[in-house]
Amino acid sequence: MLHAEIEISSFLKARRAALDPADLGLPGGVTRRRVRGLRREEVAQLAGISVDYYTRIEQGRAHAISDSVLDAIARALRLTAGEVTYLRNIAVPRRRGAADCCAPGAVPGQTVRPEIRQLLDAMESTVPALVVGRGLDILAWNRLGGRVAFDLEAVAPDRRNTALLVFLDPAARALHPEWEDKAEEVVGNLRAESGRHPEDPRICEVVNELLVRSADFKRLWAAQSVHECLRGTKRILHPDVGELVITFESFRLGADEDQALVTYSAPRGSETERRLRELAALPEVTTARAGAAPAGVA
Repeated sequence: MLHAEIEISSFLKARRAALDPADLGLPGGVTRRRVRGLRREEVAQLAGISVDYYTRIEQGRAHAISDSVLDAIARALRLTAGEVTYLRNIAVPRRRGAADCCAPGAVPGQTVRPEIRQLLDAMESTVPALVVGRGLDILAWNRLGGRVAFDLEAVAPDRRNTALLVFLDPAARALHPEWEDKAEEVVGNLRAESGRHPEDPRICEVVNELLVRSADFKRLWAAQSVHECLRGTKRILHPDVGELVITFESFRLGADEDQALVTYSAPRGSETERRLRELAALPEVTTARAGAAPAGVA
């Protein structure tokens, strides 16, 4: 399990190591330091708390950490908004107590409301769309959404997970020419998910499998990067219709806060728009299936 004590310790150490003391106007150059980044006493000083208290926080031994202390540490470590949210999330179970943490089997299964499936169907032939749930599981999609990259219909239900597909499917690197960027995006999103649900069995299952099976995931996960990516542009080399340059937007579903509707689009009149129409018209997608090597790109 992704215990909060382990997560908060690893996260704070990584963020402390990522800072250059010189940039913060601190004395003692890098050459006089045994390790990279800030010392614990320097973080404590910048946060206005005792060294002993900060040490206990970083070692996962502090209980009932107040919001004001977390904010002070966030400022001292120059955390981004996403990293601040992550720090608060992994500190929450510690403040609530172990009894409130999710135990294996305690988290209900993820289901998509009929109204959302109806919305997916309404965009069937024009807007590729899918629903992503806890731990980056892909829960539902319309026909075009299931064809943009991987053929989701051909993927086993327990493998319909963005992180598992990007890091373990043989087709992933051919589909995503900027694979390293895509991998970093996925890890940042998955870490944000683990912060919201540190004891979720499915998230733990996905993370633990990837730590064992993917050296790239293990490397990126160890960096402790948190950057939830909810919008942007990606390039996909689709084996059936060629290059797609598409914009994606993620919308949190109000009644289902653990789910997001992800849509893809292209500028009107663009080559990608034409290729999406061509993709929608295909009777069957035969490439980019899980476990199958992709065909050449036209």
